[in-house]
Amino acid sequence: MSEVDLTDRSVYATWTQDIVRYRDLDPNGHVNNGAINQYFEDGRIHLRDERMVGLDENLLRGFAIKKFTATYHAALSYPATVDIGTVVLRIGNSSFVLGQGVFNNDLCIATADVISVFFDSETGKSKALPDPVRNALVSAEVKK
Repeated sequence: MSEVDLTDRSVYATWTQDIVRYRDLDPNGHVNNGAINQYFEDGRIHLRDERMVGLDENLLRGFAIKKFTATYHAALSYPATVDIGTVVLRIGNSSFVLGQGVFNNDLCIATADVISVFFDSETGKSKALPDPVRNALVSAEVKK
């Protein structure tokens, strides 16, 4: 897991919002973990849309999640609005790690560490991050 305190709202580089839908609930009346994981995905898409706007779409097609680790800190109920924060924690040669948090007001509902790998779609093998993608990721890195 991350060395950064992902329950701290101040660490995030980008933010988006979503609403809790009635369909997000489990039989106990809490938001299901699958719905929370969808909020995380919305945060990753927002990072891409905000920080990688204008990049060649072909550069953005070769990513796959290698590892997704979520920790659920508190229950979430309907109705609610959630804030989803995303930050780049580490950038490697062909991979990067994102930290994410889902918040309801000041309460951290869940956090996630997500490792993504850039790969050649023809060979299926990892390859170095292109400079434009790397630069976009650097713009969303955690402040050290």
